[in-house]
Amino acid sequence: MFLTVFGQKGGVAKTCTSIYLACVWAQQGLSVCVVDADRNRSATAYAARGMLPFEVVSVEAAAKATRHSQVIITDGQASSHEDELKNLSAGADLVLLPTTPQARSVELTVELSSILRQMDTMHAALLVKVDSRKQRLAQEARQILEGFDVDVMQAEIPLLAAFEKAEVEGVCVSNAVDDRGHADLRRMGGWAAYCQTAVQIRDRLSAATPDAISA
Repeated sequence: MFLTVFGQKGGVAKTCTSIYLACVWAQQGLSVCVVDADRNRSATAYAARGMLPFEVVSVEAAAKATRHSQVIITDGQASSHEDELKNLSAGADLVLLPTTPQARSVELTVELSSILRQMDTMHAALLVKVDSRKQRLAQEARQILEGFDVDVMQAEIPLLAAFEKAEVEGVCVSNAVDDRGHADLRRMGGWAAYCQTAVQIRDRLSAATPDAISA
């Protein structure tokens, strides 16, 4: 399976989404590789401690590193350039568009969806950084996206400090700890949301192609 995670702006949990989806499939026993195509090398920095159950490689090393991988996730550049989107999504089975509920993020995702639709590239939006205290904002964002015929994942990624802690520690969010070194009690909500997202991606690909990934 080839998955590209792309966004037109920073701060939409693009790298975290790439990392945590990779964690889900790696924990299911699949061979996973994340290709860091972001000039900021955020995924590479995340994996620097060597605590993740998969390899993160640069674009230059991707051809060899991904040769035997069952799941290849490209962490794309935050960019508004149409050519960059076309290059990174070429050959992808699905392009995932992490989107915060904020109006500008939703607007940019609608623009990306329009480009991908013209390219006949399968894609879907994923609502991220959803504040449980502002659920109505997420509902309105979903309605707007669906109003523009954007496929939106049913799973929503909550706004959690556990994600930031996990990134600092270089671990999967399911292993995040609080400031006292104890297991972060809210981390499993974030982990469950990404597990649900992985299932929904699999379901979309299974419906689209008979030989799609199964797990």
